[in-house]
Amino acid sequence: MIKRGVVYLLYGEERKQLIQNYIEKHQRASVLQLCDAFNVSESTIRRDLKELELDHGIKRTHGGAIALESVNFEPTVTEKSDRFLAEKQAIAKRAASYIQEGDTILIDAGTTTLPLVYEIKQFQSLTVVTNSVVHAELLKDSPQFEVIVPGGRLRHETQALVGPITDQTLSILHVDKAFIGTNGIDLEDGLTTPNLIEASTKQLMVQQASDAIVLADHSKFDKVTFAKFAELSKIHHLITDDRVDDWYQTELDRIGVKLDIVKLQED
Repeated sequence: MIKRGVVYLLYGEERKQLIQNYIEKHQRASVLQLCDAFNVSESTIRRDLKELELDHGIKRTHGGAIALESVNFEPTVTEKSDRFLAEKQAIAKRAASYIQEGDTILIDAGTTTLPLVYEIKQFQSLTVVTNSVVHAELLKDSPQFEVIVPGGRLRHETQALVGPITDQTLSILHVDKAFIGTNGIDLEDGLTTPNLIEASTKQLMVQQASDAIVLADHSKFDKVTFAKFAELSKIHHLITDDRVDDWYQTELDRIGVKLDIVKLQED
């Protein structure tokens, strides 16, 4: 670490603790940022990050690390509703272009999928399956749609119907396209959500769709939460905004996932 032109040498354990503190404070850090902050080589930082991950202190990502302190944290629908709203609306508009008249679609609960409910009102004939009481309420006056709401336990945090009853209903349905939200996207850990029961329901959504389409703004990338519901290779499309790191395009192409990046502002 460098302060006022003086190099302070740190013991390995002390440096690792400071690295963890740095990552927790900033939520994420790149290897280069940590090299600059602690005046050590890339190989040293990568070794420290590997050891911290083994100690369950952080989660390594491509080119750096993220904090693990919030794997169980789940903001409510109200808390999330205004976050990255322009990105969510642009993603929903692109998602609607995947739909054709007569399709049977599934729309997952969540604030990222919510704008899609407004977008589909341009269609004249759809079957819509949703586990969101919010989405269902918005569709109640759309007689051109057949709306199917599986039963289940209502999670107040997400206004989603989840659990064994929901899963039993979803297991006997098949949809053309499923539009699914996620709290975390990571190349190694896949798609994750903070709640174990909700993860089971999302897993079925992926399985029961001919085309599983994840809608996620850039803030969900390089993030891991508590419960995994799918490998990235199990989905077909991932629609996001243009603030996502470019290297994801190559990595997702490699595993057969089409990354659809929506530009918020045209050049």
